[in-house]
Amino acid sequence: MSDGIFMGGGGDDYGDAQELLLQYANRHGLIAGATGTGKTVTLQILAEGFSAIGVPVFLSDVKGDLSGLAKSGSADFKLHDPFMERAATIGLDLQYSAFPVTFWDLFGEQGHPIRTTVAEMGPLLLSNLMGLSGAQEGVLNVAFRVADEDGLPLLDLEDLQALLVWVGQNAKDLSLRYGNVATSSVGAIQRQLLVLENQGGAGMFGEPALDLNDIIATEKDAPHTGQGRINILASDKLMASPKLYATFLLWLLSELFEELPEVGNPDKPKLVFFFDEAHLLFDDAPKALIDKVEQVARLIRSKGVGVYFITQNPSDVPEDVLGQLGNRVQHALRAFTANDQKALKLAAATYRPNLKFDTAQAIREVGTGEAVTSMLIDKGVPGIVERTFIRPPSSQLGPITNAERATLMAASPMAGKYDARLDRESAAEMLAKRAGAAAQAAEKVEVEEKQLDAEKREHRQGRRYTGRDVERSTSRRSTRSDDSWGGAIATVVAKELKGTTGRRIVRGILGGLFRGR
Repeated sequence: MSDGIFMGGGGDDYGDAQELLLQYANRHGLIAGATGTGKTVTLQILAEGFSAIGVPVFLSDVKGDLSGLAKSGSADFKLHDPFMERAATIGLDLQYSAFPVTFWDLFGEQGHPIRTTVAEMGPLLLSNLMGLSGAQEGVLNVAFRVADEDGLPLLDLEDLQALLVWVGQNAKDLSLRYGNVATSSVGAIQRQLLVLENQGGAGMFGEPALDLNDIIATEKDAPHTGQGRINILASDKLMASPKLYATFLLWLLSELFEELPEVGNPDKPKLVFFFDEAHLLFDDAPKALIDKVEQVARLIRSKGVGVYFITQNPSDVPEDVLGQLGNRVQHALRAFTANDQKALKLAAATYRPNLKFDTAQAIREVGTGEAVTSMLIDKGVPGIVERTFIRPPSSQLGPITNAERATLMAASPMAGKYDARLDRESAAEMLAKRAGAAAQAAEKVEVEEKQLDAEKREHRQGRRYTGRDVERSTSRRSTRSDDSWGGAIATVVAKELKGTTGRRIVRGILGGLFRGR
């Protein structure tokens, strides 16, 4: 096995051959350049190189071009001759070949459905996804805490919506325990969830959730035995919801960070993760989120994961994150404005200078398929910047057909595993059951109260002295000195005479006596 991935080389005016050393491939990287300068091809050849030496890859296909990784290049391709000329120039024996590919799609249209649960996404990423204010994010954190304490699984958006209804109904009690829980904030979150649902975000949440082992895998069957699987997320439609795109990729990166064990300094990465259109992750992102990205980038390399950001300008990436990207491929930058010129100078200043040429000028002048490169060398030191012809890909340049995609998906090891959505009992169903039980209990109490009221009314209607019986009323009257004789007689006679007739006699006698007195 080679100890590096051949990136390209040069002719008379270009530098030495450039290799990405596998032992430093998990120290992250950057692919930058203006639109149309060759970033996608660079991403493609890196994915090929990692797959060939048994390293799985996860990347997003923003323009729909990268599906060609699944199909071998061909001599019939219109760029075959230029490719062969380029290969001869840089000393490459170009062999066409296909690579093992698994297609994924949040919408389940161009790939296998890929999902997570609301609980796994967490309140921080969800708040950023929905653009919540600080107060609204606080209420969302309260909802997650309630779910944890009450054992309410949050699997999909329906679960979160149901939980927020319950939080709003119990806002007063929750405020005493967790601080102010404003029903207006609950309503604002519900509206943002509706927007997210309208953007297609509901399909991202639910079960079966993605098993990370399914993307960290090598092929066991011919003709790709031992090669790393290339996982391609269809993102052309997803890009219409940039927040959803960026948040999902950041969630996946965070899951890898949290779930994978420490491996120290491996001979080669365990997985390489390409984050295309990286500026979408950082645009208007709160500081807490940027801090999380920086933390993940700093620590995930010890898990054997290399992260490569692809963007138009290095300035799109925060400086603290940019400083951790050791392997760099800089395609052409155009300097049309004063800000462009400033960005160009800043990009050039991050490279170890080469006395043979001016780095800023080289970045401005390199053509399509060419780049200014710097790879980590011995002891992880950045190599001297070089002008480089990027090698041609071995797989097809450009997309495959829909029929070819469907055939590959049907033969995929993931076929059938994620296609059918599961709907097990979770927060929405559990809260509905609790509400139903509470309603039944309330109805039972109401019925009992009505029955009790009816018995009381019936009891009172059958007595002359409402609210008093004879014995108790006469015993009270017997405490008065002037009525003691009449009270004693009433007691004795009432005990001796039984039945309706007896009671009438007693009432007649006593009535006459007391009226006489």
